[in-house]
Amino acid sequence: MKHFATLFYELDQSNKTNDKLEALARYFKVVSNEDLMYMLALFTGRRPKRVVNSTLLRTWAAEKAGIPMWLLEESYAAVGDFSETVALLLPDSKNEDNKPLSYWVKYVISLADKTEEQRKQAMFDAWDMLNKQERFVFNKITSSTFRVGVSTQLVIRALSQFNKIPANELAHRIMGKWDPTQITYDELFGSESLKDDLSKPYPFSLAHPLDSSVDKLGNPSDWQAEWKWDGIRSQIIFRKGHIFIWSRGEELVTDKFPELEALKNILPDGTVIDGEILPYSAGRPLTFNILQTRIGRKNLSPKILKEAPVVLYAYDLLEWEANDIREKPFEERQLLLAKLVDSLNFKPVLQLSPKLEFGTWEELAAKRQLSRENMSEGLMLKRKNSAYSAGRKRGDWWKWKIDPLSVDAVMIYAMKGSGRRANLFTDYTFAVWRGEELVSFAKAYSGLTDKEIIEVDKWVKNNTVEKFGPVRTVKPELVFEIGFEGIQRSTRHKSGVALRFPRILRWRTDKPIAEADTIETLNDILNSYEKGN
Repeated sequence: MKHFATLFYELDQSNKTNDKLEALARYFKVVSNEDLMYMLALFTGRRPKRVVNSTLLRTWAAEKAGIPMWLLEESYAAVGDFSETVALLLPDSKNEDNKPLSYWVKYVISLADKTEEQRKQAMFDAWDMLNKQERFVFNKITSSTFRVGVSTQLVIRALSQFNKIPANELAHRIMGKWDPTQITYDELFGSESLKDDLSKPYPFSLAHPLDSSVDKLGNPSDWQAEWKWDGIRSQIIFRKGHIFIWSRGEELVTDKFPELEALKNILPDGTVIDGEILPYSAGRPLTFNILQTRIGRKNLSPKILKEAPVVLYAYDLLEWEANDIREKPFEERQLLLAKLVDSLNFKPVLQLSPKLEFGTWEELAAKRQLSRENMSEGLMLKRKNSAYSAGRKRGDWWKWKIDPLSVDAVMIYAMKGSGRRANLFTDYTFAVWRGEELVSFAKAYSGLTDKEIIEVDKWVKNNTVEKFGPVRTVKPELVFEIGFEGIQRSTRHKSGVALRFPRILRWRTDKPIAEADTIETLNDILNSYEKGN
């Protein structure tokens, strides 16, 4: 556990890619294959299920630290991270034990079979054996809040250098549902591992935002353009009579989309299609919030299926006749995909994602302005001779998004962040005017520079009106432009609306709060958005 806690700390303290790669390389060299598997599981989101709720953890931590609950809560408000707060408050351990990461993850999993009193004692025993840095990580794992400041792609890059497996192949091997308690390092990375799991998806190919003039991409005839849809990016896999539907977040969602599951009756064996699942009716996509009515439901009633029908807009063909064809040129894969979709004739459920015809970049730019009218976020540009890469490969695929929707809003609440920002107020709640009242409508924590964050943090500390645990009510004085990709009606929010992907676009130091937007502005945007204009 000491090695893992050290790795976590080193990754959290640096923003430099080479430093992170070196830290990962050092870790790989000193731990067992079993520990490497558990580390990889944690770093790729395969955390143990939470078996102790936050109320019990707070109660036990206060008892173990010998302090009243109010003091623990005040300490939490000052630190900003519960796991770190507990690690700091507990007395120094006297029985430190150098057990590995694998032991402690199994230890957390074993709590599920214990009584409440046994869980409490198990937590006390663990805290007694771990130092502060190890406790911090252990608390993160136990509370299922473990996050780490390194991308999956960077971990794959470091592991590829370590075990000499090509990064693309390695990324494929760690996709899908695998559990370090059920599979060994040799089984996951052995030569036969890709053949053993029929459900295994391919790593999704992702695009970079277009950050320069589209003219710099060269000849328009070298590129294919299509709409950038706002749905659930998915892979449909059919192998040996079994169908699997994976989301980009590596969640198996086959049972959520019975319309698509029916493809198992007509797809050729050894087929993998990459596409976007969208709500769809009357020949056009609908807003994402309609799709949300299906997400998370255990049972899909006929009423829900009727009110939220879906389509798979097919983007690409990754496997054909049981052969991986990702290295074939995109244009060639498109021809195969078009023939497949046409031969299946499974409309409206399965369709090719519409392609945009254009001769010049000016023509394409004009079509891009119609994005919202087509329920799209902008355009995707794909080089016709490109392979299907794992992750983001700069230069072949670009997303050319339209400007986000935006409003000017007033900050009314602030909370501290986590990790390196645990001592800074970085999470903000924003409001717009309803008459003479400010009504909260969104939270955002990204978009400011480090310098601006420090300035806002200082302002929050000097302008706090009330404290509610970790939340600070502040004087309504600061105005920010808030950007978002979508908007929907919501009965859970006082404002009556909820935003999709809200973030800070800029700090409006030039604007007084009297000039911030109103709830009427949000409702106008909502009405326009629902009409697709």
